[in-house]
Amino acid sequence: MFAKYREAHDLAIDYGEALREGSLPTFLKSLSRFEAREVIKTPTFRHGAEMVRLVNGVAFADEIALPSVDIFLARVHARIASRARRAHAAPRVGMKRNVSGRNPQQ
Repeated sequence: MFAKYREAHDLAIDYGEALREGSLPTFLKSLSRFEAREVIKTPTFRHGAEMVRLVNGVAFADEIALPSVDIFLARVHARIASRARRAHAAPRVGMKRNVSGRNPQQ
């Protein structure tokens, strides 16, 4: 017979699949209100989810791609150089304001 709600171990299995596929938002949207409460309150799910994270980390460690920070660092260096050039540039000479009561031709 069809069960209305998934149990904690079934939720942990579905969580593991969603984690591997990169579809955690879809998994979270699929939870019913009762299942969401079950996920929050049940230590069984928390332990299972932690175990799934560890197993996935070990099993797929070779396939992990670390983000490259080269582009970020190049942009930071370019911005620093740009600010340094602006600081050394000649200051702009602005027009003097007319002060009331004074003749601008004096």
